[in-house]
Amino acid sequence: MQRPTTFADARASFEDAEFVIVGIPFDRTTSFRPGARFGPDSIRLHSWNFESYDLETGIDLEDAPVHDLGNAEEFGSSEDMVRTVREEIGPIYSAGKVPIVLGGDHACSPPVVEAYPANAPSLGVLYLDAHMDFRDNYLGDRRSHACSSRRILEKVGSRNVVVLGVRSVSRQEIEDNKGIGMAYVTAHEIAREGIASAVQRALNMLKTERIYISLDIDAIDPAYAGATGTPEPFGLTPRDVKYILGQAAPRLAGFDIMEVSPPYDNGNTSLLAARLAREAIVRSLAARRSH
Repeated sequence: MQRPTTFADARASFEDAEFVIVGIPFDRTTSFRPGARFGPDSIRLHSWNFESYDLETGIDLEDAPVHDLGNAEEFGSSEDMVRTVREEIGPIYSAGKVPIVLGGDHACSPPVVEAYPANAPSLGVLYLDAHMDFRDNYLGDRRSHACSSRRILEKVGSRNVVVLGVRSVSRQEIEDNKGIGMAYVTAHEIAREGIASAVQRALNMLKTERIYISLDIDAIDPAYAGATGTPEPFGLTPRDVKYILGQAAPRLAGFDIMEVSPPYDNGNTSLLAARLAREAIVRSLAARRSH
C-alpha cells in the first residue's frame, strides 16, 4: 500500500541500506516565500508517481538498498535545527551510508555537511543554487539560508566548495569572496559553454575523494520549478541537474534537495524533486556496480 509519509520503494532496513532518506521540515530562516517545511512530505508523496524501474540504468528501486528514516523532529530556533540534524546525520555517515536529505530551507544543508566525520575520505561540496548564499549573517542570524555556502566553507575549506548555477548575488558577497576565493560557475557561463564543459570544470576544481551535492531547487529555472522560496529566472534545466548527478555519482557522499515550497506548487516542483532524489540513488548505485 502506498504510504505518502514514506519515500516510494524505500523498503530496506537501516542496517541493510546503502542510502538513507531523511526529512528536515524547517523553514524558519526563509526570507521571501515560506512553506519549505512542508517539502519533505510533499516530495515523498509525489515519489509514488513513478515506476520503480529506471530505464537508463536498469536498476529497480524495489530492489535497491534504500531506507526512509522519516523526518527529524520539529524545531524551535535555527540552532536547535543545526544540533538535531548533526545528531541525526552523523550516524548515517558513520555506518557507511549515503544520506539523501529532503528540506526544508537551505539553512538545513550546512549541518548535514558538518556531520561528516573528520576521519572519513576528504569531502568537497557542489552547491547548486541561484544565489551565492555567502553572507556572514542575515538579519542577525549566521544560520540563515542566505549564509549556507559560507557555513559549509568553514567546515570543508574554500578550495572544496564550488557554487554552480548562481545568477543572483549581492555586491557585498562578491567583495567578501575576493579575499576568500570560493569558486563559482554562473548560470550564464553554463548557458554559454554548455553543461558538460561547465560541470567538468567544476568537478576538476574539487580534488576531494568524495563529493556532497546540495541542491536548492531554485537553481533550476522557475519555468520548471517555480514552487520555491526565492525563484530566480534564467536558471538550469532539470536535465542539466540530472547530468550533474550522473557525472558526480562515482564520488557521491550525500545529496540534499532544499527549498521546495508546496504552498506554491501545482505538483510539478515536488515531482521533479522526487525524480531527482531517485536519480541520485540510481546513478550512484550504477556507478558502484560498474566498479
